[in-house]
Amino acid sequence: MRNNELLDRIFWHTLTGAHAAHASGAGGARRYTSGFSPILAFADSAAPDFDALLPYCAPGEHFYCENWTGAAPPGWRVDAETTMYRMVWGGAMPAADPAPAALPLQARHAPQALELATLCKPGPFGIRTIELGDYFGYFDGERLMAMAGERLRAPGLCEISGVCTHPDYQGRGLAKQLIGKLIRRHMARGDTSFLHVMRANPAHQLYLDMGFEDYLESVVRVVVREGDPSSGG
Repeated sequence: MRNNELLDRIFWHTLTGAHAAHASGAGGARRYTSGFSPILAFADSAAPDFDALLPYCAPGEHFYCENWTGAAPPGWRVDAETTMYRMVWGGAMPAADPAPAALPLQARHAPQALELATLCKPGPFGIRTIELGDYFGYFDGERLMAMAGERLRAPGLCEISGVCTHPDYQGRGLAKQLIGKLIRRHMARGDTSFLHVMRANPAHQLYLDMGFEDYLESVVRVVVREGDPSSGG
């Protein structure tokens, strides 16, 4: 899996491939359309074409983008910067579904999923993110306790994303079970599972212990389209 061109540029390949219908942009720049995960991708991350995105991004919108350094171009500012690990599953297929009681998340669960993601901050998440793949969750009555699902994808690759557990239900291994469920589904159809985790997130060690391996570490930034939101520019 080392030096895998699809995995190295997975954001670009997803937004111009499997999720092209959920993307907007022009030339060498794409974004998920509003409502999905606020992520940008560029054909050339070393020289990102931010100008091409200006017509597709509203003033005040925040986006995540990776593998880009240097000064912010006109019309944009950098609000945050860190690094993240891209990790690839290197273990065996789980012998059985570790989360048989988990329920598929449906459109009606989108507000609960967004509320949990806003609380737990697993990464860029929008009200329509659960439409990007199969999401599963554990419920306590109508309360969503934990969830995990799929986001980025390319031939032979599928990302595990949106992994979070409400603080009131942590320590039960719910997220680990959901991850195992997704891994098993991916391997059964011939896909390799991967995920992203910020450098400062203690879950990095948990993923290593589970059987994920560090593939690469890249810069990730939160950027903002500047301008007056009330005037539209």
